[in-house]
Amino acid sequence: MKCREAEMRASTLQTLLHYRLSKAFCQTLVWLAALGAALLAYDPFTPYLLVIRPWILPIAGALLAVGVLCTWSLAAQWRARQKPTHSDERSAAIPAHARSLSTTAQLVECVVLTGLFTCSAVAIGWQAWTFSNARKLVLTHSSSSPALTTLGRHFIISYRDFDEAATLTARGAIAGIYLRSANVQGKTPFQIRTEIMALQRLRQRNGLPPLIIAADQEGGAVQHMSPPLPSRPALAQLLVDFPNTLQEEVESPHSPKASADALLAVYAYGAEQGQELRSLGVNLNFGPVTDLTPTNNHPITFDTHTQLDRRTLSASPYVVAEATSAYIHGLQHSGVQATLKHFPGLSRTRSDTHHFSATVEAPTSVLNQTDWIPFRQTMPQAAAIMLGHVTLTDLDPSTPASLSARVVSMLRHEWHYQGLFITDDINMGALYHHFGICESTKRALNAGVDLVLIAYDSEQFYPAMACALDALDRGELQLRQSPKTHQRIARWFKGSVTIEESTPNQQLASQDA
Repeated sequence: MKCREAEMRASTLQTLLHYRLSKAFCQTLVWLAALGAALLAYDPFTPYLLVIRPWILPIAGALLAVGVLCTWSLAAQWRARQKPTHSDERSAAIPAHARSLSTTAQLVECVVLTGLFTCSAVAIGWQAWTFSNARKLVLTHSSSSPALTTLGRHFIISYRDFDEAATLTARGAIAGIYLRSANVQGKTPFQIRTEIMALQRLRQRNGLPPLIIAADQEGGAVQHMSPPLPSRPALAQLLVDFPNTLQEEVESPHSPKASADALLAVYAYGAEQGQELRSLGVNLNFGPVTDLTPTNNHPITFDTHTQLDRRTLSASPYVVAEATSAYIHGLQHSGVQATLKHFPGLSRTRSDTHHFSATVEAPTSVLNQTDWIPFRQTMPQAAAIMLGHVTLTDLDPSTPASLSARVVSMLRHEWHYQGLFITDDINMGALYHHFGICESTKRALNAGVDLVLIAYDSEQFYPAMACALDALDRGELQLRQSPKTHQRIARWFKGSVTIEESTPNQQLASQDA
């Protein structure tokens, strides 16, 4: 008898253990699904989720399905506890104290979970509609509207779909195209140039200025056009290859001139790289990096992309200035313009602006004697200066340089820079997390920035343009610099585009706006 009671007790404990494990698993699964749905609903179209964007709605549907099933399961368990029967062996085997949990608490849990999933579904659906509506608004906006073409002067975007890029190009909704590695992979230079010439022909047919075709081809760690273009070593390597020249001679404003060998090597590097870019149809390179090599003992936190130690030329501002000047002249000799980046400099920051906000706390008096020397000495030669998402605390402590009217005013009126200001990619976390695409666009344009760059996530162009159109209609945008932007583009890129008459894609040339 005692053995039998022991066996029954063991069986009961085993049943209870299985029940509790099953319940714990179900509860964990449903709460994880609820958390996933809520996080997804917060911002389902963030650039961070670009890779899975085509599956956002299916994922949301799957999460909702899991949530509904698990919530139903919990509700079924609650009902079973309300009406236990002798025929239910599991309920009969579970002691009363195992079912003593408040039925009210379980009911509340079911209601909360159902509410989370329902609210998440509504939020995701609403944002999906809003995102899609912004695209529709831009693509159906009258091409004869001065608002579209006026604002279009201020955007450089990447693209994922060539036909869509052609539509925006023909309508004058953009000023330029940024070529990403995805646009050139698996293609020959001729194929790439054929596509670019087709876009330029659309501009010509519709009486629009030629497109700026930009690329990020620094050499070394960053060369998004390779392949198909040949890979090149970092520009800084040339300075190492010529000892007793730049690195050792140029230490102050009164130092000897850099050796002819070193400068000729840098010039030749720029000229050859320019020829390669020109072969694709590119007329603007996002280089050279004009930041100084960091010398502090505080490396950038979570540095996934900035990596200045692999991209900068030197810690000496005079070395950077000399090499930058030679490189720019080399590029321009091949018909490609240069971009100084990333003003006000990243070498003193401790955060990667691809993900986090960053500040430069040094006084402007110190920066003028150090980090800014290469910018000031070479900016008359450069078509563009890229403004980084770095807050310059001594000048504008509340706004990143890329959105700061004070920074633009200093460069334009005190430094007398006559080229183009372009933001770093506004998809980057330093702006996206703090201002969002809409607010970043409005602030940049109101600050007097000429060109807003939307590179990583090209689909963010649609909410950016929709927002700008709405702000212009409401009188929230002051585009006093727009005619000057047009003049600057015309001046710096005059003759930079030679539209070839014969390409295999001539059917694109006949596309109407």
